[in-house]
Amino acid sequence: MSKSEATQFHTIEGEFRMQHGSLHSPTIAFETWGTLNFHKDNAVLLFTGLSPSAHAASSEADRTPGWWEPMIGEDKPVDISTYFVICINSLGSCFGSTGPSSVDPETGEPYRLSFPVLTIEDIARAGHAVIESLGIKKLHTVMGASMGGMTAVAYSVLFPDAVDSLVSISSSARPVTYSIALRSLQREMIRSDPAWNSGDYSGDGPAIGMRLARKLGMLTYRGSAELAQRFGLERVADAREKNDPFGIDFEVESYLESHARKFVGAFDANCYLYLSRAMDLFDIADHGGSFKNGLARVGAKRALVIGVETDMLFPITQQRELAEGLDDSERDVDFKALSSVQGHDAFLVDMDRFRPLLCDFFNCSMNQPGQLKSAS
Repeated sequence: MSKSEATQFHTIEGEFRMQHGSLHSPTIAFETWGTLNFHKDNAVLLFTGLSPSAHAASSEADRTPGWWEPMIGEDKPVDISTYFVICINSLGSCFGSTGPSSVDPETGEPYRLSFPVLTIEDIARAGHAVIESLGIKKLHTVMGASMGGMTAVAYSVLFPDAVDSLVSISSSARPVTYSIALRSLQREMIRSDPAWNSGDYSGDGPAIGMRLARKLGMLTYRGSAELAQRFGLERVADAREKNDPFGIDFEVESYLESHARKFVGAFDANCYLYLSRAMDLFDIADHGGSFKNGLARVGAKRALVIGVETDMLFPITQQRELAEGLDDSERDVDFKALSSVQGHDAFLVDMDRFRPLLCDFFNCSMNQPGQLKSAS
């Protein structure tokens, strides 16, 4: 899989212990923007969702726009003239970090399904290894959206003394049953493709399974109202393939097919399976015996939780649950519920709603602790 010219690599020497096994000297890919100050207290750690690389924004080393380009840079919400930003490519991914598609040094062959069961906590620990390699003792902020938000919460629990602030966007501290069911179906689509071959494939591998999984994914990422506004019942002229009586008729079908085809070959199927399952396995209650006790272990003294009312993958009720669970007399928590029609992917495409919130968070003075503010 392709990597940015700005990608840096950190190898965790020796055995990296995971929750369900270990890896020998795994490598973590990351990118940075800005300058770490003398006191090393201006670092912002960004974890990604399931499929993005560490290339969140452009830089002099790679001027290609990143997946969160409007948010990171000079005079942007996370201003790199003030902050030193580190974006991690998740352990288990296929954009430079060690994952199922990487070569196992003991066998000389790809790990494939011999890769240990992956958890969100493993991803957080691998990210912390990068932070330690940079000589950073305490982060200004750990943040992430979707799966990245889960990882940011896990990081705050695992390393409570290493975080001042937490930002969780369209995420949660545990999955909902409906989302587990959707992701389970996506994984079954991939594994049901004969080309998956029990994980032992070459080239693009299970292309049909990946196409179907991506199509279902796109329906969970975007809102019903947005699809209705963009496509309605518009037909596609002459799009049906010859001799296919059930080919593409509608613009919305063409939209799904376009995204599905771009995804095949751009992301490894086994990596997708492992990262998808990691989201299902994450439950903050594993760190303290209950949801409340788990969140009580979060070390951040300031938190921003943002959700979108049309998000079906991480419902807005989860964002409120997370914010209320974090709120106590020692922590300043700000909860924002946005009305974007663009569903879960709003944090990637509806920037005008998100920019002011992050600008306020990164540039305003600290609020009084113990106050949970809500805005719709």
